[in-house]
Amino acid sequence: MFKTKIAGIGSYLPDNIITNDDLAQRMDTNDAWIQERTGIQSRRYATNFKETTTTMGAKAASVAIERAGIIPEDIDFIIFATLSPDYYFPGCGVLVQRELGITKTECGALDIRNQCSGFIYGLSVADQFIKTGMYKNILLIGSEMHSMGLDYSNDGRNVTVIFGDGAGAVILQPAVNEKQGILSTHLHANGTYAEKLATLSPGCHGGYHASRVETEIDYGFPDTPYGGIFVTEHMVKNNQVAATMDGQFVFKMAVQKFPEVIGEALKKNGLDKSDIDMLIPHQANLRISQFVQKQMGLTDDKIWNNIQKYGNTTAASIPIALCEAWENGKIKEGDLVCLAAFGSGFTWGAALLHW
Repeated sequence: MFKTKIAGIGSYLPDNIITNDDLAQRMDTNDAWIQERTGIQSRRYATNFKETTTTMGAKAASVAIERAGIIPEDIDFIIFATLSPDYYFPGCGVLVQRELGITKTECGALDIRNQCSGFIYGLSVADQFIKTGMYKNILLIGSEMHSMGLDYSNDGRNVTVIFGDGAGAVILQPAVNEKQGILSTHLHANGTYAEKLATLSPGCHGGYHASRVETEIDYGFPDTPYGGIFVTEHMVKNNQVAATMDGQFVFKMAVQKFPEVIGEALKKNGLDKSDIDMLIPHQANLRISQFVQKQMGLTDDKIWNNIQKYGNTTAASIPIALCEAWENGKIKEGDLVCLAAFGSGFTWGAALLHW
C-alpha cells in the first residue's frame, strides 16, 4: 500500500481583525479577562455577503493546489470539514467544487461534521483512499465562518470571544519517498456529554433528544408532526440558536484526551514524545495547549500556537497552524509532525506523519 503525503498546503485568513477591545464594545468583557482565560488577543472575521465558508476554503485550496504543482482538474476527490456550512444543505464540498471550476470532472465530494476534530477525521479518511490506490489527488479543506452565528450579547460572551474565521487546505498524494508520509491516524469519540458543547437548533429533536430527555427545552414548535427542523421565531427570541459550552468541563476533558491520543499514536509507531519535531494542536484554548505541552515535556520550539492572533477556527485551526509553521521554516523535510484535536461530540484524534 501507498503512504500518504501532504503535497501542498495553503491557508486563508480574512482581512477584518477583531480585537478583544472591539468585542468589549458589544458585550460586558475586557481584554485582560479574555487573555487570562483563553490567551486570545484578536481574531479574524470574514466580510458578510462577500465571503463564506466555501469561498474562504476555495482560496486556501488554490494555494495548496499551486504548491502541489497540480491544476484543479487533477483533483479526484474533495473532503470538506466544517461546522459552519454556507447552507443547512447541501454541504460545502460540492460548493467548493463549483467555486474552483472543476464540476466537469464530477469528482466525489464528502462533507465532514466533526467540529474541532474535523480536519483529523478528514485526514484519516483521505489516508485510506490514498493507501488503497483509489485516489491520487485529494483536496482536504477545513474552513469556518463562525462570526455569522455567534451571540454578541452578554449571554453568549463566554463562547463568542473564543471563535474566529479562516480556512486551511492540503493536497494529499501517494508518497514516492518512503521516509515521507502519514504513519498512522487515531480517531475516538464519546457522545455521553454531547450537549456540553453544542448548538441544539436548528434540529429535528422536537424540543428534547430521545436519549437525553433532561435537555428538554421549549422551542416553540408548531403543533404539527412536521415542525422542528428549521429555526422558529421563538428560538430566535429566546436565544436558542447559538452555541453553548460548559467551558470547565470541556477543558478537563481536553487536557485528558490530548495526551492520551498523542501517546497512543507514538506507541503505535514505536516512538517517544522526544521524537516529535513539531506538535500542531487544535487551537481551542492557549491554556489547553500549554498544559499539554508541559505534560508532554516539549520545548517551545516544538509546538506551534497561533490562537493568540486568530482565535479558535475549529476545523480550520490545524491546517492554518500547520501552514503557518511550515511557511515560517519550523517544519522541514523529514520532521516528525504530530497533529491532535479535541472537540464537540466529544470527538478527538491524532495523526503522526513525516514531512
